[in-house]
Amino acid sequence: QLQLVESGGGLVQPGGSLKLSCAASGFTLVEYAIGWFRQAPGKEREGVSCISSSGGTTNYADSVKGRFTISRDNAKNTAYLQMNSLKFDDTAVYYCAVSRWLGVCSLNSQGYPYWGQGTQVTASS
Repeated sequence: QLQLVESGGGLVQPGGSLKLSCAASGFTLVEYAIGWFRQAPGKEREGVSCISSSGGTTNYADSVKGRFTISRDNAKNTAYLQMNSLKFDDTAVYYCAVSRWLGVCSLNSQGYPYWGQGTQVTASS
């Protein structure tokens, strides 16, 4: 079965860094566009970053531009989100999602049919 498992979340002080991983199984990740989303309690889900299936196109939410970097490793069938200069407002559950039908990556969650379970990121002093 198609499965996505996020890892790498945790507690970090503001200004610190974390690297999230999204391990795929049951399918070949290289064929899919990948999106990272986040959701804080009581708030709407927010698109954070995405990367096209070819890896040639990336998009970032304005709130994370210059701080977060999305990448993918075909050999490991894994996607990553490097998060630097973390802020308190980055605190949320982060989800990995994929879509085989997106020509170019999108930050709209409706375009992604497959989702992981999420990993908690907390930036607090």
